[in-house]
Amino acid sequence: MHTAPLSPLARSAAIAAMESTELDVVVVGGGVVGAGCALDATTRGLSTGLLEMRDWASGTSSRSSKLIHGGLRYLEMMDFQLVREALRERSLLLHRLAPHLVRPVPFIYPLTRRVWERFYVGSGVTLYDGMAGRGMPRHRQLSRREALRLCPALRRDSLVGAVQYWDAQVDDARHTMFVARTAAAYGAHVASRAQVVGFLREAGRVTGVRVLDLEDDRTFEVRARQVVNATGVWTDDTQALIGERGQFQVRASKGVHLVVPRDRIQSTSALILRTPTSVLFVIPWGRHWIVGTTDTDWTLDKSHPAATRSDIDYLLGEVNKVLVSPLRPEDVEGVYAGLRPLLAGESELTSKLSREHVVASPVPGVVAVAGGKYTTYRVMAADAVDAAAHALGGAIPPSCTDKVPLLGAEGYAALWNQRAALSASSGLHVARVERLLRRYGTLVDEVLDLIRTDPSLADPLDGAEDYLRAEVAYAVLAEGARHVEDVLTRRTRASIETFDRGLTALVPVARLMADLLDWPGEQLDRELASYRHRVEAERASQEQPDDRTADLTRREAPDVVPVAHA
Repeated sequence: MHTAPLSPLARSAAIAAMESTELDVVVVGGGVVGAGCALDATTRGLSTGLLEMRDWASGTSSRSSKLIHGGLRYLEMMDFQLVREALRERSLLLHRLAPHLVRPVPFIYPLTRRVWERFYVGSGVTLYDGMAGRGMPRHRQLSRREALRLCPALRRDSLVGAVQYWDAQVDDARHTMFVARTAAAYGAHVASRAQVVGFLREAGRVTGVRVLDLEDDRTFEVRARQVVNATGVWTDDTQALIGERGQFQVRASKGVHLVVPRDRIQSTSALILRTPTSVLFVIPWGRHWIVGTTDTDWTLDKSHPAATRSDIDYLLGEVNKVLVSPLRPEDVEGVYAGLRPLLAGESELTSKLSREHVVASPVPGVVAVAGGKYTTYRVMAADAVDAAAHALGGAIPPSCTDKVPLLGAEGYAALWNQRAALSASSGLHVARVERLLRRYGTLVDEVLDLIRTDPSLADPLDGAEDYLRAEVAYAVLAEGARHVEDVLTRRTRASIETFDRGLTALVPVARLMADLLDWPGEQLDRELASYRHRVEAERASQEQPDDRTADLTRREAPDVVPVAHA
């Protein structure tokens, strides 16, 4: 197996391959579930294609709470099977599949009432630990003094004690890209900016998809024995292209998160706080904290859900109830909003809808998968490919992705132990090497090779100094980044980790990409203008009082590569 760089040439080769032969499976949707389906199918020996209309993880899968967790609140909802399944996946990701991308994080759960709440929460977390098995620290009960020592940011009158437990976190966009890239390494043909605009049919059966290459503005066909619809909140829209109703409907729930500087909240532990409708997380994120999330119904533009001033004020208000030094609006570095694909149900509150997933075959030749949560993407993918394999017939092996580490995982522990030597040989500070290892795993050598070829790439990126110029080059050459927004919002997180939303880094990134992708001058100008317009529209939308006006404001900035609309 090679490392399968998602280069511009590889994309062209993948499209040519998909055009020229009938595949066993083509997957529509390049979020974590779609990428997981492609990896599952190709590692079973099925010829596989993967199509994404924008960038990898550009929808829900780059805008989550960045947690890999069982979901304590689902225990309270008596959803034991979901929690057990998610905790098993957490263990696999931490220890086998992606140890370079997923890491443990401690949480403090403040207690506000005395005996009965400690017993109630303690019982739940004991069950949580028991379901998780070994491999993570067990929870512990904390007095108020112990909790405040770990988290001095908490107001003394906001708790009587606490429980500390452990979960895990991930850079969701990087992880999704790694899943897609690993699928390509095992032989899947993968292409982003390739929008499915129709389905091929013969005698009532779907036999493939019609695809618009958004980069080259041409249409081509991909024939496949099974099509997997893994488009998340777009599931119903994709189903509509077939001209028939699906067997379930998907409802979008908006989740808004804030990013604030690490020094604004003094704590060595993450926080989980109860709110009137759900829970609130305060999660460490490098030199920042992520505060979230909201959970409200969303019926407007799915591509760019907009956060409102009300959303931001709500999150600040909830977290400030427990902080000694309240957060102010000017402390907010970044804001992002994502949509959860929930299965439509009877409840009016999206926070009460189940996070179980469903797999169905709405018409012959199509399998649809929806619902679920980020942590259980691999299980969702395996179930979807099981359904496709059943329709294909024959002796198709069962899923093996629980034994298939992602690229960068094999040998990671050994390389981590050798980080001082890697620092000495590369000339980079050991702290920089550690950060690179946590982003690339054992593929870090490929990034360092770029620096050896061009030492200027070892320089920090202007305006986003946590990243090296080499990481921009690598994003283009190996990680499928084709546009400035791909780099600033997903390969790096400059768009939410800097107060200027990545604007200082914009020109250096664009010029690097222009050289590597041979952009003509007008393309460079278009990329710069598009990103600036996007930042302007996002900032303006976040000053609006409600979803509708925020949505209209955000829509004023069109995509740098517009998608086709029905």
